[in-house]
Amino acid sequence: MVGAVDFTMGERAAALRGELRRLVAENVPPGFLGAFTDDPADLEVAQRFCRLLADRGLLCLAWPREFGGRGASPWEQTVVREEMWAHHEPRGAQYMGVNWVGPAIIRHGTPQQQGRHLPPIARGEVIWCQGFSEPDAGSDLASLRTAARRDGEGWRVSGQKIWTSYATMAQWCFLLARTSKGEKKQHGLTIFLVPMSDQAIEVRPIRCMMGPHHLNEVFFDDLRVSEADVLGSVDQGWQVVQEVLAFERVGIARYARCERLLLAAPPALGGAWDTLPAELRGRWARMLTHCRRARLLAYQVVSLQNQGQVRPADAAAYRIAVTRLDQDSAEVLMEIAAFAPAHGEQTRWFRAEVEDHWRYSQASTVASGSIEMQRILLARALLAGGTTPPYPPAPGGTHPPRPPLGGTHPPRPPLGGTHPPRPPLGGPSPRPGTSPPPPATAAS
Repeated sequence: MVGAVDFTMGERAAALRGELRRLVAENVPPGFLGAFTDDPADLEVAQRFCRLLADRGLLCLAWPREFGGRGASPWEQTVVREEMWAHHEPRGAQYMGVNWVGPAIIRHGTPQQQGRHLPPIARGEVIWCQGFSEPDAGSDLASLRTAARRDGEGWRVSGQKIWTSYATMAQWCFLLARTSKGEKKQHGLTIFLVPMSDQAIEVRPIRCMMGPHHLNEVFFDDLRVSEADVLGSVDQGWQVVQEVLAFERVGIARYARCERLLLAAPPALGGAWDTLPAELRGRWARMLTHCRRARLLAYQVVSLQNQGQVRPADAAAYRIAVTRLDQDSAEVLMEIAAFAPAHGEQTRWFRAEVEDHWRYSQASTVASGSIEMQRILLARALLAGGTTPPYPPAPGGTHPPRPPLGGTHPPRPPLGGTHPPRPPLGGPSPRPGTSPPPPATAAS
């Protein structure tokens, strides 16, 4: 029987939250709406704030000390994620390096790769981009066509990536390419760590309503890579991708910004709050409830990761809830903002925050894997008897596999046979076994 997960974070986490809020208040301008605007000063704010966090050991808090972290718990790192996203991610693009690029290199990189890439990430000095999605391989990532063909002791990479965030400013790319063909399309994929300064790489920005730097096309024209650039094993990149996507999908605490803006609505409206239609205030309260739901789903995934387990279906369940929350809360907040007074500093701040939140939310059900693909992934896991089996624990420790809720269960009877009665609500559900993990999805 699996014990209940304790989601209380304790006094250390509360103190950390207070410290982060103080640093944001002292070092981030009040009108800051993210690093990726038409004003270069906003990017400099983010870069400077990253260096500040790094100097205090707060940027890569949960990383092992030997890699530039403080060896803190994943729960403390969760506090950092929540506070950063609630305040328009003043780390800029650094969250990618902190949340999943660095952990992937810690788990799968060679000592040389770890020594080269982890210190700059921990110091907040380098920006990474993700070379996954392609014009015909977004949600169905394993169908990608970017190919790495053998050339002596290395490879030549040719192909195109699309929707690549931060490619215009990134120094490195976490690139997925096909190195061979196997029985399944998930076979024969390899991850390369490549410098974006190489002359064989061309970046073309894509204009969008979220602002500059968010979407780009990236072209690789006979890019030369070597064995030293391979992360993990050749042809075995798919497992790394699944781990990366599970970490990425829970790494953005969208619920934190939703909750902050929802709670800011009554004081921003002042006396006008009482004039809101009862139906709108009811939807506002419902969104706050959905914030708590998304938070608890995120904490469930963090708890599993703390045990060294990466379960894509659990991350998918969270992703479905939080992206729906992102969009639904944005619609409610836009309606509420229409009732706000025409003047006043707090009103102007609230309107700007809500508009920015609404623009970003439109892409939330597509980025990092469309919500439709997340539903397919979750449904396959449920039909297979529960969440997908965990991947191996991180190096340095072993963890026993998580038993099914309620203990062991008899095998499912054949079609047409009889079925045991369904347990009452709140009781254990049958989990007749496991199956190979379903394909991961991405649109980055």
